[in-house]
Amino acid sequence: MKTAVYPGSFDPVSNGHLDIIRRIAKIFDRIYVLVSINPSKQYLFTTGERVEMLQHATRDLKNVIVESSNKLVLEFVHEKDAQVIIRGVRSFIDYQNEITLFSFNRSIDPTVDTLFLFPSTNNLFLSSSSIKELVMFGNDITAFVPEGLAERITNKIKAYCHL
Repeated sequence: MKTAVYPGSFDPVSNGHLDIIRRIAKIFDRIYVLVSINPSKQYLFTTGERVEMLQHATRDLKNVIVESSNKLVLEFVHEKDAQVIIRGVRSFIDYQNEITLFSFNRSIDPTVDTLFLFPSTNNLFLSSSSIKELVMFGNDITAFVPEGLAERITNKIKAYCHL
């Protein structure tokens, strides 16, 4: 069985993330979407909220499992008997960061491959930061987040920013 892990912070989940999940769900037998913890990041949404939003967004994809972990991504990959880590790349800056992470992971375990995917053209500019910024300036994010999550995401961002 071909198994992949798609790690990220997903703070919040966007249509760019969902685009990649849907595309890899067609390629792999099982996908673990991993809400990972980066100690250097400050999150707006709790781990539980991020997992719930991803579960909602992927509820129709039977081969997608959403989990969280405090472990290194490579440890999670081994626990799930996965062979591949999926990473989304939107820009040259993303590429620079991802190639470093790829090299680090490869030096620890050369048996785990990393597959880089670009989001579809209409999601290439989209990031969790841009979604937060749109809300902070009073814009509707419905077109940029998975169906049914815009109000939840908007309310959380507004409460956090005291808007």
